Amino acid sequence: QVHMVESGGGLVQAGGSLRLSCAASGSIVSITTMVWYRQAPGKQREWVATIPITSGGSTYYADSVKGRFTISRDNAKNTVYLQMNSLKPEDTAVYYCNIQTPLRSYWGQGTQVTVSS
Repeated sequence: QVHMVESGGGLVQAGGSLRLSCAASGSIVSITTMVWYRQAPGKQREWVATIPITSGGSTYYADSVKGRFTISRDNAKNTVYLQMNSLKPEDTAVYYCNIQTPLRSYWGQGTQVTVSS
């Protein structure tokens, strides 16, 4: 059984920063990719950032967060992070991590990020 724990969300003023974490524990093997998504009220879930396990440093970002957000990972801890800087009110959403293996993917429970203007 795999257990996912997200943390780091909260309320921050525009221009501030937050760091999200997502840790996977249990019987999870052969992680290939770690991804962050977000879902704002009344909107569909959207992709935010991706980091492959064997990326050699490559990371990928949605245009809306490029230059402000940084995705990183700790393979030994099966943990993915999202450093969010220069936050804007439009970044307000529930943020979800998604960890992918060859057989299936696993979702975190979501963490609320609220950015006040």
